[in-house]
Amino acid sequence: MRELVPEWQMSATLDRLQRLLDAGSAAPVAVARRARLSPSELHALRHLSRAPMGPADLARVLGVTTAASSGVVDRLVANGHAERRPHPGDRRRTEVHLTDSGRAEVVAHLAPMFAALARLDASLTDAERKVVDRYLDGAIGALRSLL
Repeated sequence: MRELVPEWQMSATLDRLQRLLDAGSAAPVAVARRARLSPSELHALRHLSRAPMGPADLARVLGVTTAASSGVVDRLVANGHAERRPHPGDRRRTEVHLTDSGRAEVVAHLAPMFAALARLDASLTDAERKVVDRYLDGAIGALRSLL
């Protein structure tokens, strides 16, 4: 890396960040496999847990075509994890809603990780949190520069 970016100095912090990014990439695939879902279905459930979405909006956040998004929604509906409902403001449109089964699927597989992260976050002092926030904000900016 140093030959490409002269200011690059490998450090324990950068090594840990790389390991976090690697784990973050591998985790959805492993969780989806355990849940007998595709990674796209798992990501869709995660997004739907925040709010209902239209199929085109879901396609955009998943980074897939609307046809692929429809297939994801079809599978989630068939498994009872989501349901299509008419859009409240425009009956020609459809919204995809997470069902109780879908919410339980997300919680069952992701809650242990979120609980561990919440405990870790609670262990930080305000001063430590400021340093971590600054570092993570910078890392997010560096990654977003690729998008």
